[in-house]
Amino acid sequence: MQIEQLRIRNFRALRDVHIRNIPRMAIFIGANGTGKSTLLSVFGFLRDAMNTNVKTALYKFGGSRGIDEVRTRNTTGPIRIEVKYRVEPRKPLVTYLLEIGKKGNQPIVSREILSYRRFQRGNPWHFLDFSDGQGSAVTNEADSVQNESELRRDNQTLRSPDLLAIKGLSQFQRFPAVVALGELLERWHVSDFHINQARHEQEMGYAEHLSREGENLPLVIEYLHNEHRQIFRTILEKLQRRVPGITKVEAKQTEEGRILLRFKDGTFEDPFHARHVSDGTIKMLAYLTLLYDPDPYPLLCVEEPENQLYPMLLEELAEEFRSYAIQGRQVFISTHSPDFLNAANIGEVFWLRKEKGHTRIERARDNDQVADYMRNGDKMGYLWKQGLFEGLDPR
Repeated sequence: MQIEQLRIRNFRALRDVHIRNIPRMAIFIGANGTGKSTLLSVFGFLRDAMNTNVKTALYKFGGSRGIDEVRTRNTTGPIRIEVKYRVEPRKPLVTYLLEIGKKGNQPIVSREILSYRRFQRGNPWHFLDFSDGQGSAVTNEADSVQNESELRRDNQTLRSPDLLAIKGLSQFQRFPAVVALGELLERWHVSDFHINQARHEQEMGYAEHLSREGENLPLVIEYLHNEHRQIFRTILEKLQRRVPGITKVEAKQTEEGRILLRFKDGTFEDPFHARHVSDGTIKMLAYLTLLYDPDPYPLLCVEEPENQLYPMLLEELAEEFRSYAIQGRQVFISTHSPDFLNAANIGEVFWLRKEKGHTRIERARDNDQVADYMRNGDKMGYLWKQGLFEGLDPR
């Protein structure tokens, strides 16, 4: 999967932003308050709305005020999120449109559309079209028909108008286009890694994938050690190259039936617990665990990966993210670090700035001055520090 376009309206500071030609690895920079976190949170919001409902997702982001807190201030129109993506290269560009409005005091899905062109010409075919809890979805495969009139549509009424239609219909194989989108949304990963969570002893259990906050890191390490030994060795080897002295990582069961991480330093005879390891070591282990997942996520969103990491490691970490992306996945990253940005290609970088209180997004490669410096061998992080990105200096 690759997201190629994203348009967001009335979502906090994102009054109306449209990002086109998005690469597999996209890096977003900007001063505090320009909307970087908000931009990445859109994907977490979509996933939460898919897993629960729009009302719950809005209250998670906006607290007790729900849609009134999430919707851009001084606006009355619906929250509108439009994602254009391809499931595979050379496949049709798919559009998913979600509009969230208000009925009385309650948020509702005022419009939800899944569409794409079956052929190069003509209007897109709507494979899902719902408003206020009612609508229809196509039940036959698009490849099996030549004319839109041949599509078989099944009318449905949702249990509640704050539910996404793709949430319910993706459970049924007779809605193939919806099933594909539902699987993608469920597997987006928005990282909100908390180092202290990963240090704690974990109740005995089972986990194959790193959670959003990373509290299950010991369980995932145990799973990789037992079930994917070669991947575990790769993670350990890469950790050893970046953290001098680390020779072993293990998930150890305590007498109380808990799982904790232990690290072996070649200098010392006994291993020591995660609570005595540096923040950077824990964070690097978590990122490597995420990037070498045996069943990788189609989209990773990572905010400020530079926190707690030694600056010299950031260019290598950027290369790890890029390697993940070019294998057919996609990575969106926000950063404040010139060191991380020095590893970026000019086509990967977008910068956010405030204009009349709302976010504006520009692409580095569209700036002639920045592009000229890059062609002559400069690095992006140095150009940022020199003030060549308009609106990024908070002073």
